[in-house]
Amino acid sequence: MNLALVGLIAGMALGFAGYFGGFAAFLLVAVLGVVGFVAGRVLEGDIELGDIGDLLRGRDRRR
Repeated sequence: MNLALVGLIAGMALGFAGYFGGFAAFLLVAVLGVVGFVAGRVLEGDIELGDIGDLLRGRDRRR
């Protein structure tokens, strides 16, 4: 599945959530989408949990 199709599906899901559920549902779907994206990247091994913690604390591990 290419990135354009993934973006289309995500946009449609957010659109439906916003239309049928209002702004709170739109935000919930957006936040859960980001959580799912990060979880997928962690499971694929592209990022590590320590990297996320350092990013949230404002530290750079690459130094």
